[in-house]
Amino acid sequence: QVQLVESGGGSVQAGESLRLSCTGAASVYTFPRYLMAWFRQAPGKGREGVAAIIADGRTDYADSVKGRFTISQDKASKGLYLQMDNLKPEDTAMYYCAAVMNYYRDYVRPISSLRPSDMELWGKGTQVTIAS
Repeated sequence: QVQLVESGGGSVQAGESLRLSCTGAASVYTFPRYLMAWFRQAPGKGREGVAAIIADGRTDYADSVKGRFTISQDKASKGLYLQMDNLKPEDTAMYYCAAVMNYYRDYVRPISSLRPSDMELWGKGTQVTIAS
């Protein structure tokens, strides 16, 4: 059974950086077309998409993180990453790695249109807490 595993979360001050990693996605990378994404969920709020990437490296970001977050993948190590710079208190949330393995589109679907129910695989999350 495929299990995505997130790591790299923690507690930092506003303005600092964190780098999240997602492993366990080897089977995802066997598909010629896939979509991988980072979602987050703050206490009392719904789960929202943060950033997405498809097989050819094209990406999309939520407006709230554009210019601060960078999603990337390493196909050799089968890893997915989220570099988060200039963190803000409103970035505090549980961050999840998710994947669609048989992604038929030839473009990256806007992250704003991605629903949690669209994703096929999930990790258990890593907590990110930003102090002001």
